[in-house]
Amino acid sequence: MSDYVPLLDVEEEQPQINRRATRVSSLDVFRGLSVFLMMVADYGGSIFPVIAHSPWNGLHLADFVMPFFLFAAGFSLALVHKKVLNKVEATGKAVLRAAKLFLLGVLLQGGYFHGISSLTYGVDIQKIRWLGILQRISIGYIVAALCEIWLPRQSWRRISFFKSSHWHWCIAFLLSAIYLGLSYGLYVPDWQYAVPSSTSFSLTPNISYVMVKCSVRGDHGPACNSARMIDSYALGMNHLYAKPVYRNLKECNMPSNAQITETVPSWCQAPFDPEGISSSLTAGTACIIGLQYGHILDYVQDHKGRLNNWSLFSVSMLALGLFLAFIGIPVNKSLYTISYLLITSASAGITFSALYLLVDVYGYRSLTSLLEWMGKHSLCIFIVIASNLAVIAIQGFYWTDPENNIILWIVTRIVHK
Repeated sequence: MSDYVPLLDVEEEQPQINRRATRVSSLDVFRGLSVFLMMVADYGGSIFPVIAHSPWNGLHLADFVMPFFLFAAGFSLALVHKKVLNKVEATGKAVLRAAKLFLLGVLLQGGYFHGISSLTYGVDIQKIRWLGILQRISIGYIVAALCEIWLPRQSWRRISFFKSSHWHWCIAFLLSAIYLGLSYGLYVPDWQYAVPSSTSFSLTPNISYVMVKCSVRGDHGPACNSARMIDSYALGMNHLYAKPVYRNLKECNMPSNAQITETVPSWCQAPFDPEGISSSLTAGTACIIGLQYGHILDYVQDHKGRLNNWSLFSVSMLALGLFLAFIGIPVNKSLYTISYLLITSASAGITFSALYLLVDVYGYRSLTSLLEWMGKHSLCIFIVIASNLAVIAIQGFYWTDPENNIILWIVTRIVHK
């Protein structure tokens, strides 16, 4: 097993697609497409809201990015760990890679790098954000990696798809069951959070506390879900994401410096982490699902058989996810609900199948060469985007005054127009 950089720009061992092919090019294209969607969502979401994350329930284009990354991470593991000679050594390497990815995520998204309106670096350790995109991928990666390294599997030649990896499915169902138990079983009491007072003229700002009424169980709204309660107890309210996407809800529309009033829900200014602890359970399940797609590539040796299995698997998950949404389980990215897990995992499977047919079966690689290149260097591209390095570099060129730069011009003239 070769040493490699995992997850975003993983270099797989050479999977045997056919006698001549030495690499699954469609997986690189798929990973590149995921990075491209992330770039479109980050830079175009402010202009076109339908591209940005859904404020709460529902699906927008940006809501597919995380599941696609998790799918690719799980898929790659099936190719890398086809034969594990030393399980302890493989586990050590997997844990080390996951730890590196987690720490890189803390550096990039913990608050150290500045945005376009704050030309300073550094973050208060008391307010650093511990969880984020790379941290979530690292958690999903290590869950799937441990399953692949330690759980026994049997060949498809002797047994069916689900039975061949039944222990993997047991872990996936267990994670989903724990998630459902936490989501519907935990009682969420009333809670409060601190907000700085904008009316204070003293050097030390006053802190006011806002009370949020809950006293419910099984709620999936922004205010009273169990995911927030778990994160606030385990991580601390100061370490959650300070600008959650639900602030874009109509009921939360207000000036940025406004105080909570009777016309605005009390929870609108509260922090919330969309990559929290409980939702990482279903994110781990998403990685295991991607792992099973990789098993199909490994076990089934003909293109038609692979595409048939992937299609059947994807359509079944999509139908189940839509059914769960119909009976009342919301499709929610911030909570990573079961319906969201199934629908987005199925979408990832369908998208990958289409790319596999286009690239690896029909050989139209010239059409996707740019995405393939992005997929091979996706971690580097992610770092540049997540740390605002590209924006900072462009912003560094100005005319006469630092505020006369093209980035602020775009923001003031186009984004905030």
